Amino acid sequence: MAYSVFGDKFAGNSGITQLMHDLNDGLTNPDAIMLGGGNPAQIPAMVDYFNQLLGEMAATGELTASITNYDGPQGKDRFITALATLLNHHYGWDICSDNITLTNGSQSAFFNLFNLLAGKCQDGSHKKILLPLSPEYIGYADAGLEPNMFISYQPTISLLDNGLFKYHIDFSQLVIDDGIGAICASRPTNPTGNVLTDGEIKQLDTLAQAHNIPLIIDNAYGMPFPDIIFADVTPFWNHNTILCMSLSKLGLPGIRCGIVIAKKEIITALTNINGIINLAPGSLGPAIADKLISRNDLLRLSHEVIRPFYQRKAQYAVSLLQHYITDPRFRIHKPEGAIFLWLWCDELPITTKELYQRLKARGVLIVPGEYFFIGLEQPWQHSQQCLRMNYVQSDEQMEQGIKIIAEEIMRAYAAG
Repeated sequence: MAYSVFGDKFAGNSGITQLMHDLNDGLTNPDAIMLGGGNPAQIPAMVDYFNQLLGEMAATGELTASITNYDGPQGKDRFITALATLLNHHYGWDICSDNITLTNGSQSAFFNLFNLLAGKCQDGSHKKILLPLSPEYIGYADAGLEPNMFISYQPTISLLDNGLFKYHIDFSQLVIDDGIGAICASRPTNPTGNVLTDGEIKQLDTLAQAHNIPLIIDNAYGMPFPDIIFADVTPFWNHNTILCMSLSKLGLPGIRCGIVIAKKEIITALTNINGIINLAPGSLGPAIADKLISRNDLLRLSHEVIRPFYQRKAQYAVSLLQHYITDPRFRIHKPEGAIFLWLWCDELPITTKELYQRLKARGVLIVPGEYFFIGLEQPWQHSQQCLRMNYVQSDEQMEQGIKIIAEEIMRAYAAG
């Protein structure tokens, strides 16, 4: 069958669909060790909380009401108002319900934002999204309706003690001209766990405002919720910022609820897109989150349950990797947030795509790093030496998987 240009692009294979297929296949294979996908952990305290809350909502009829009625295209009014009040109270951001819209997951929010702000313009020009630090989130890569929607730059790399390293934005490289429609960065960064410093965010904001383009911050793992962020940084928003959040990493990925906070003009545009593409965003997630806010549990659970859980898991995973892989060419990006570790096998004689296949054959699923280096104009060998590993599985499964990863990395190095 002959497809349209749209069909040829979006009906084909992509890195993100491969990732989600592997995640789904792994969930149906009880022997698979899932160290690849982005599914959050089943934190017992959070599972218990959601079970109790949903039971109470079912008993009062609130659950049925949330799934038997459409909300408007902007999303559930009550939740949007409550969230604006919460953020104003804690951060003084001076926002109202006009500054927030909901989407069916943050993935759809980025698709809409990227194509709203970049691609072919009415004056015939072509704008791109600037990703100031590569690697970046795999889900951005194929989200543009137009080809060549992204441009990114290599970071500087700081080598740290104990086999760690950290990426930083190389501001000396960044070129921002009339061909850039927006700047976008995730904080914490998926895949690396890197957290842009307050200074880096302020510098990006200054550049964005100087060129009259928005700064998009992907805050799916950040503050104030789910607060999977271990660095000492400050949440950031102003009227030139588009802040994208999610309920997924609270432990609710199946409800597909994304949140966009921006100036009214952007919110109106996204709301109108919602109406055309989705009629309305889903209602269940906002109904749950509204209850969390009204009970003063949203921030409390993020700070007291979710963040400590992931921080301990990250520290334990790092200790296992350092124990089983002693080759000095192996380094781990400093874990500052999100639910992943970013592993760098310098001088690896095979690509991490080949390493991925070897590990998959042994029942361990990770993600090869090549998919995350989106928009680089020059080849970079480093991009074939990295892989992403999540650390949400049980300690026993994680150790078993890390042993196999270590064996395959050491085998690759030994073969030269």
